[in-house]
Amino acid sequence: MIYTKEVEIGGKVLSIETGRYARQAAGSVMVRYGDTMVLVAAVASPKAPEGIDFFPLQVEYREKLASVGKFPGGFFKREGKPSEKEVLTSRLIDRPIRPLFDDSYRNETQIVATTHSFDKENDPDVIAIVGASAALAVSNIPFLGPIAGVRVGRVNGEFVVNPTFEQVEQSDIELVVAGTDDSIMMVEGEASEVSEDVMLGALKFAQEQIKKIVTAISELAAECGKPKMVVTPKEVDQTLVEEAKALAYDRLKTAIYTVMAKQERSDAFDSIFADTNAALAEKYPEQEKTINTILHDFQYELIRKCILDENLRLDGRKTHEIRQITVELGVLPRTHASALFTRGETQSLTTLTLGSKNDQQTIDGLMDETVKRFNLHYNFPPFSVGEVGRYSGVGRREVGHGNLAERSLKRMIPAEKDFPYALRLVSEILESNGSSSMASVCAGSLALMDGGVPVKKAVAGIAMGLIKEGDQFAVLSDILGNEDHFGDMDFKVAGTDEGITGFQMDIKIKGVSFEVMEIALRQAKQGRLHILGIMNSAIAAPRPELCSFAPTLATLQIPTELIGSIIGPGGKTIQGMQKEFGVDISIDDDGTIQIAGPNAESANGAATRIRLMTTQPVVGEVYDGVVTKLMEFGALVEILPGKSGLVHISEIDMKKVHKVTDYFKEGDKVKVKLLRIEGGKYSLSRKALLKEATPAATSEVKHNEE
Repeated sequence: MIYTKEVEIGGKVLSIETGRYARQAAGSVMVRYGDTMVLVAAVASPKAPEGIDFFPLQVEYREKLASVGKFPGGFFKREGKPSEKEVLTSRLIDRPIRPLFDDSYRNETQIVATTHSFDKENDPDVIAIVGASAALAVSNIPFLGPIAGVRVGRVNGEFVVNPTFEQVEQSDIELVVAGTDDSIMMVEGEASEVSEDVMLGALKFAQEQIKKIVTAISELAAECGKPKMVVTPKEVDQTLVEEAKALAYDRLKTAIYTVMAKQERSDAFDSIFADTNAALAEKYPEQEKTINTILHDFQYELIRKCILDENLRLDGRKTHEIRQITVELGVLPRTHASALFTRGETQSLTTLTLGSKNDQQTIDGLMDETVKRFNLHYNFPPFSVGEVGRYSGVGRREVGHGNLAERSLKRMIPAEKDFPYALRLVSEILESNGSSSMASVCAGSLALMDGGVPVKKAVAGIAMGLIKEGDQFAVLSDILGNEDHFGDMDFKVAGTDEGITGFQMDIKIKGVSFEVMEIALRQAKQGRLHILGIMNSAIAAPRPELCSFAPTLATLQIPTELIGSIIGPGGKTIQGMQKEFGVDISIDDDGTIQIAGPNAESANGAATRIRLMTTQPVVGEVYDGVVTKLMEFGALVEILPGKSGLVHISEIDMKKVHKVTDYFKEGDKVKVKLLRIEGGKYSLSRKALLKEATPAATSEVKHNEE
């Protein structure tokens, strides 16, 4: 049987249907909004694998190009590895649903969302979030939702739910918000320096829309949902718990209540874990994982009690205090710019590279092909946390953190017409103890200013945390890695001295109140302004000039009908110029040409050549030409690049010329006058210039002739 629920969101019908597609999955739905349709299927293994101590949730989002009537590129003409958009959407689905599973549930669970129809107006990502929640809700998987997701924009001061792509371009806010019927679970987005009050207003507006969708999903689950799997908590031997507590609890408390560096504390924890396992090994053989879980629970309890009861954090700070910050600029001499930003034990070394149009990234997905001028790439090598690890390509974490930092800085980048460079920032995390994505924002902003990029303002980022037990809670500024791990919230806020530019929130509990979010936003603003003050003391404004190693750009406009002449047959002409001047040349369809050279001389030289090539010869003008070919009846002379005319033998000299070779050889430079243009051919004369230069002689010749 087919079941459908519909709800009106933003003037459009959101439809959730189950029972027609993918019926062998544990739960599946087709969600439609406008003409965008996303199929989401949820499956789970019947039992948990032995010995697993984490929840193996896998979320995959894929876009089928057939959904918009496109062929995939490449030789094989089929979809390949996930695009950045697909990776980011997978994360958007994963983050709000992951906390809503019972801690004892360990079954392998997979969510697969696939876009099958796309109308180029309604983004599939929020539809996929709704679909994942609905598929879990109607399945037998023990999901503690439902949730829903919406996008929020603000156009002309009015909030808009699920704005079209066109409306997003006009909006000063773009947020993806997911939550339950009464709490926010996840936020991701960017803004144009909006205030904390405006941001709270956007979240409350989103919550109203989310509640309507959650109600529809709940009704659908009530009508056709399957009975949920029973999750049986794993029983723990209480005698073992008490013996582990006697051995380790006080030692753990001492390590937590004593101010230490990250590695020192980690070593202390490792020692306690090792000693406890050794002491209990004989009585409780093969129970190491269980013992470690018990000790982890003690850590969780003690760290949270230390913060809530003593207002004391692991590194000795109060809840609102920021770690020590140092800034160094220009540390890498051959980059276009560099910045080393260190906050406590988190450090980002960020470089800036400037390039031409040809360095812009081409984006080809469901939408029409576009180019991306500004990129921020984030790298997290294992040594940054003192570990050995594999180097196996860019993971989802790197993509997600880089995207957040990029969006936080994006709206401060000058417009292309004012600064025509392509820009790439690369943040290398050299140390990490919390908030490395926000360190990337700070280091990225500093690198841009160090490189002379005329950014609108400096941007700083800060990560806020939360410890909550019942009605008691503490909001933490500039969180450490352990405060993130053992805490309830990771709330990242980036912005200028005027307002917020980037925003991301994830929680591990069943939601947070708007009271908590408001406190977190106010506290984040205080921290952000403090960080900006330190950054501004290092560099208060962009440097007046670009680095000497940055390319020089020259831009010019030519008629579109002349583009072919610049490119030449098979690209021969443009390739020849690039080789001759050592430059990179790009040509847009509208006739805009950008030349990137290692210095002004090379870029301007190529620009001058192109201007000459596109200059139309004018009758009566005098040109400095070059003889390119000799014939019995005259000589071909190039007067402009790619434009040659004939100096007929009768137009070489005032006296009769018997042999062209008596006057010219190939390669000779000669001044000529353009007499006429006929049928696209240029008639040139040397004789005309000789006459003009000797008027007396000309008169004498005429007299003798008479």
